[in-house]
Amino acid sequence: MGNTKEYDVVVIGSGPAGYVAAIRAAQLGLKTACIEKWQNREGKGVNGGTCLNVGCIPSKALLDSSYKYHEAAHDLAIHGISTSGVKIDVAAMLARKNKIIDQLTGGIAGLFKANGVDALYGTGKLLAGSVVEFTAADGSVEQLAAKNVILATGSRPIDIPVAPVDNELILDSTGALEIDAVPGRLGVIGAGVIGLELGSVWNRLGSEVVLLEALDDFLAIMDKAIAKETKKIFTKQGLDIRLGARVVGTEIKGSGAKRQVVVTYQSNDGGEHTETFDKLIVCVGRRAYTDGLLAADSGVQTDERGCVFVDDQCATNAPGVWAIGDLVRGPMLAHKGSEEGVMVAERIAGHKAQLNYDIIPNVIYTHPEVASVGRTEEQVKAAGEPYNVGTFPFAASGRAMAANDTDGLVKIIAHAETDRILGAHIVGPSAADLVQQVAIAMEFGSSAEDLGMTVFGHPTLSEAVHEAALAVNGSAIHIANRKRR
Repeated sequence: MGNTKEYDVVVIGSGPAGYVAAIRAAQLGLKTACIEKWQNREGKGVNGGTCLNVGCIPSKALLDSSYKYHEAAHDLAIHGISTSGVKIDVAAMLARKNKIIDQLTGGIAGLFKANGVDALYGTGKLLAGSVVEFTAADGSVEQLAAKNVILATGSRPIDIPVAPVDNELILDSTGALEIDAVPGRLGVIGAGVIGLELGSVWNRLGSEVVLLEALDDFLAIMDKAIAKETKKIFTKQGLDIRLGARVVGTEIKGSGAKRQVVVTYQSNDGGEHTETFDKLIVCVGRRAYTDGLLAADSGVQTDERGCVFVDDQCATNAPGVWAIGDLVRGPMLAHKGSEEGVMVAERIAGHKAQLNYDIIPNVIYTHPEVASVGRTEEQVKAAGEPYNVGTFPFAASGRAMAANDTDGLVKIIAHAETDRILGAHIVGPSAADLVQQVAIAMEFGSSAEDLGMTVFGHPTLSEAVHEAALAVNGSAIHIANRKRR
């Protein structure tokens, strides 16, 4: 192949799946390159993909900034702290967000260097025989011969024709992170994870937020009891959540600074309604991103939605080619992609790594947070398995009371015969960290009794997990137990 460069592993994409796969492969002694097409605001190639640049990290930065503002403006008086004239400087908030992005993306570049990963900036295309055509940012093209190729090109927001994104008035989730002033009225199409998080940011900062969700069920993937409690909490916070609202059209009206978007949607009763917004965010999901990735003879199969077919170990049907992260089946979660990256790198190196897909936490980073791991009560019931449920409200937690953060509850589901924990579902303060405690227990095959017999520090929010585990078998101390049938 002449001047073709040779590698043990070439990773295409450096999001949480790709960069982790590249680092782990290099740690295992494999000669590794990682290709990334993302460019930062200065036109320089950067790693981290959607998650670090326009996803998980920047959205959490805005969520934390907006929550601190809201708390300072509205929730400190109960602690005896007087405030007045609290203001939000949106430009400073965005600058902080961008600084965090720069720190983290720069950190990955440092990790690549430390581990000996060749960072290549441009695009990669998989040809036949595990050859990758690399087109650099300057347009030059070279071929990389790889013993193994890992596809990790992630996902992109789904576009809907009825709301064409211009990232001025009608925004996708990326554009929503750059809104430079608090909109008077903000519309959000989609009341899923991304819609709720972005809607929460601007609701806290003073926008009137309306979420239009086509589905009849709120957070359909979550446990129903938790979803119901979550909707109640968010509605109390001022989010206007309209279910069964199918958007059928948008129209831009006005001119200059007075331009607004008029949204037409249909409700379940067949009625047609219109709402006028200063900004509209479209977040109706994401789809796998395979544009320009696969040559016709690459041998890799995709489905009609562009997802790459893989087995349980993320191997495609083409020899030596793997695919991970948002590109493949399963939930589009950064941590799921990262663990798939580790698994694939280790399998390439000859280890027998596996990933337990049954125990992957899922989190919504609103306040309070919503988090789950394992199966919902509805899933267990549908499987016909006998089960017991234990719940504990944060309203009965001394630590939550001290923090003035008592909304929500912990719910734990265990098998009625073996007592093995099947799922945990939490809405409340620090739900993401609390659910991880149960995930660890589940990974070791814990029973609810095991968790109930573990000593938890007092006073902590974790005690709510302890009490819910005790409640599974009618042994909770700090709430009245339900009478067993």
